[in-house]
Amino acid sequence: MPRVAEDRPPAEPTSREQKERYARILRAAARHGAAKGLERVQMHDIAKDAGVAIATLYRYFPSKTHLFTALMRSQVERLAAMTVERVPDESPAEGIARMLVRAGRELLERPLLAHAMMQSNNATVAQTPSAGVTEVFIDLMLDAGGITDPTPHDLRLLGILEQAWYGMIISALNRGTDPRELEEDTALVVSLVVGAREAGSRTGDAA
Repeated sequence: MPRVAEDRPPAEPTSREQKERYARILRAAARHGAAKGLERVQMHDIAKDAGVAIATLYRYFPSKTHLFTALMRSQVERLAAMTVERVPDESPAEGIARMLVRAGRELLERPLLAHAMMQSNNATVAQTPSAGVTEVFIDLMLDAGGITDPTPHDLRLLGILEQAWYGMIISALNRGTDPRELEEDTALVVSLVVGAREAGSRTGDAA
């Protein structure tokens, strides 16, 4: 069967059956991605494992890039649902660092899958910036930091933080960084980037 063109917009599941098939496909992609990595994953194998026709798979995910970007989005959304409530008197930097440390731990547990998702998301963003998970991830950081009324400057800082954190994760995956080192580096970067926001707020108050 010929491969569906990658520039076709992916279909969105609407009915309960379609959403169940969609979820099965994502679960199958996670298993294959964790075991094989992006390059060795075959769409036919994912379709077979998910119990769907290959045409159905391509209707929702025109390429592996679409598939693993969607999987990363689902992982971020799941993390948002699982994130614990903020600790009383916790600063925005502390809340965001705690969330990113948790996310980093989960990614390092399945390095091949993490590579597959992050490479796909980067490729998606390069083609269509709004199609990646950046907005979802920034919303997650806002929630983790208790930032309810972000300014454009806040959003810019969190965008910088997201890019820095992604780079740290990729570096950790490539070098086999010790998880504790990644956690320490994550806390440091968050303190520098989000700390700049908090220092700016204090300066404004003093003025």
